[in-house]
Amino acid sequence: MTLIEEAAKIMLAAHQDQKRKTDGSPYIVHPTAVATKLSDLDFDDAVVAAALVHDVLEDTDFPEEKLREKLGDEVWTIVKALSEDQALEWEERKQAYIDTIAKSSDKIKAVSIVDKIHNLECLIAGHAQMGPSIWGKFNRGKEKKMWFEKELLKVFKKTWSHDLVDEYEKLIERAEQLN
Repeated sequence: MTLIEEAAKIMLAAHQDQKRKTDGSPYIVHPTAVATKLSDLDFDDAVVAAALVHDVLEDTDFPEEKLREKLGDEVWTIVKALSEDQALEWEERKQAYIDTIAKSSDKIKAVSIVDKIHNLECLIAGHAQMGPSIWGKFNRGKEKKMWFEKELLKVFKKTWSHDLVDEYEKLIERAEQLN
């Protein structure tokens, strides 16, 4: 089995019964979309595999050691960097994530930004369906959600030169305009 196939197998098992908070769709749609975009942009197999499992450590009970054993150190390192410490308060957790991304590799930045791009695309689509009530799906509402996105954008603009940064910025601008 290839690295990507193994990652897909883990992703399917780990997220099998989960749903997206913005629209209730099967959760696996999200990591699949992130991985597909990165593959289409010719990122390597480790990045694509990491994209498939980027939320496994954070949002499921899949064992960290097993993820590392099955997918290797490179994928594990990417996923570990992207996994927020759920024991921390929201603000502290988000700031820690921003700080981690600031000093991370381009591979980690790639998975992070495509994750955020897809999340914003889903938020914008959800707003078209649900209107302003979409903001209630987020732990801290629109103001804090957008604070996080804008702070993360600042980090990307300072530390990484890629077309994805412009795409992310445009989506943040669109989301900011939503009521």
